[in-house]
Amino acid sequence: MTVIRPAPRWPRLDLRELWHYRELLGRFVWRDIKVRYKQTFIGVAWAILQPFLTMVVFTLVFGKFANFPSQGQQYPVFVYSGLLLWSYFSSALTATSGSIVANVPLVTRVYFPRVLLPAASSLVPIVDLVMAFTVLVGLMAYYHTPFGHRPYLAPCFLLLAVVTAFGTGLFLAALNVRYRDVPYVIPFVVQTWLYVSSVIYPIAALPVKWQWVLATNPMNGAITGFRWAVVGTPPPDTGQFLVSVGSALVLFTLGLIFFRRSEPKFADTI
Repeated sequence: MTVIRPAPRWPRLDLRELWHYRELLGRFVWRDIKVRYKQTFIGVAWAILQPFLTMVVFTLVFGKFANFPSQGQQYPVFVYSGLLLWSYFSSALTATSGSIVANVPLVTRVYFPRVLLPAASSLVPIVDLVMAFTVLVGLMAYYHTPFGHRPYLAPCFLLLAVVTAFGTGLFLAALNVRYRDVPYVIPFVVQTWLYVSSVIYPIAALPVKWQWVLATNPMNGAITGFRWAVVGTPPPDTGQFLVSVGSALVLFTLGLIFFRRSEPKFADTI
């Protein structure tokens, strides 16, 4: 029996429906993973080379010449631990924003919860993060850096980055259906976002006023907390971290509302 109900006044996630389509989500994730590494020259090694080479450049420019603070850690360990989450975020945001346009045949011909496409795109880069994490372990062993006291909390801070990328990606994915110049804007957004995130410098090194301003960037809370859990840098300020969590939830809520309200028009607009 099929029960037809009026659409809710406020867009929301139908968790029962998403659970019903959980196997489809898994297939989307597996499909994207296979496509990501199929017929590639560097292959899986690119997931490691990209953050590693970026770390080398940042270490030379900001660690050696600019002498940025690193909270008592070797700068390569400091910057690479931040690049792990940032590389995930930038990859997830880019893939999520183009997930609807990249699947036109599915969107226009078959019914399924459209939110599964950006959800799958936001999960796939976690595979790259796990592989790149091995380099961080090697760097910590090379510089004799012990693990933090709470490495088991690292997935919690990764979850904060996932929520941020997913929420922002939902908004951009819906916007990309209508305006096809969105992909040209995303690299600029990602590049600018990098320099207001605590990847190459600790947010604690800034004046207190600017610490609270930058705390509205959820990636600052995610990166600072991840470093604290894994590398053993000072913990994030509780108040500022709560601001980052609140900002991530706001981004997710607004992105979901915009995505769900735009969803009925995807097949006609795309």
